[in-house]
Formats: sequence, structure tokens, C-alpha cells
Amino acid sequence: MQAKLYIFISLGLLATVQALSDLATDVRRCSDDKPFPLEVRVDRCITPPCYIIKGSTQYFEIDFAVDKYITSMKAKVKATTLGIITVPYELPPEVAAVCPNLMFGAYCPLYPTEDVTYLFAFPIGEYPEIGVKVEISLVDQDDDIATCFVCDIKVVKGNVSGS
Repeated sequence: MQAKLYIFISLGLLATVQALSDLATDVRRCSDDKPFPLEVRVDRCITPPCYIIKGSTQYFEIDFAVDKYITSMKAKVKATTLGIITVPYELPPEVAAVCPNLMFGAYCPLYPTEDVTYLFAFPIGEYPEIGVKVEISLVDQDDDIATCFVCDIKVVKGNVSGS
């Protein structure tokens, strides 16, 4: 009887830990009413600002739906610091390419009403330890935005767990 209770409690704790790690991150809409993702999960972050270690890779899982036939996609990032300075954040081609980084067996082409998950491995350079607003857009072969969101991050050094 005790062994069954122990297994039941262990499974319950495992499910709780898994559920907490799968919680969506509280991201914001981009300007101009651009399509918003179904859900975004930033590794180790539920409530921004997300603490991101410089020199590391931060993982985002972006769930989104498409409304047209898409043969290729790429990620684009803009970073805003001090609330006034906005610059494009160049991504390596293998990171910017959305189609090869789709999860759960999805692949391009994508068809209207299809929903998929993109694993975005965001490389964080050796930047000053500051707060940054990042706007992440996924654009298709026609340069139309399929989805877009904004997330506040705080670049930090060392081994910091997110919020």
C-alpha cells in the first residue's frame, strides 16, 4: 500500500514540475496589429523581464498559426535599449531559418490554418548588462509577418535563474 502511495505522489510531483516548465511566458503584442503567436515559452521565464546570461543561447518555443501557403520563413529580431535606440539583431542563418527548426515533425511548406511550433535558439552575445526589449517576427517568403511578439529581457552575467 505504501509503495502505491509513493508512486502516486511521485507521479503527481513529476506532472506538476512538467506543467510548470510548460507555462507560457507573458509576452506582448507588436505594434500595428501584427499577428500574435498562439503561445510563447521562454526557457526558465514566465514573467518578464527574462534574465538571460550573456554569451549563452536562450531558447524560445513559439506556437503560431499561418493564414496562407508558406514555402519558407525566417526570424527577424529588433532590439530596443534605453527605450529609444532600436537596431536589427543579426541572426546566424541556421538560427533565422524557421522551417528546419520547426518542432514535433512539422515542416515546410505550411498550409493555411496550420499551427506549428518553432524552436528559436536565440544567441546572446557578450553585451553590456542592460535591459532590452526584443521584438521577434517570423516572416514568410513574401516578407509578410506570420507572427510577432515583444519580450523584455535583462542581459546578465553568470548563472542566474529566470523569473
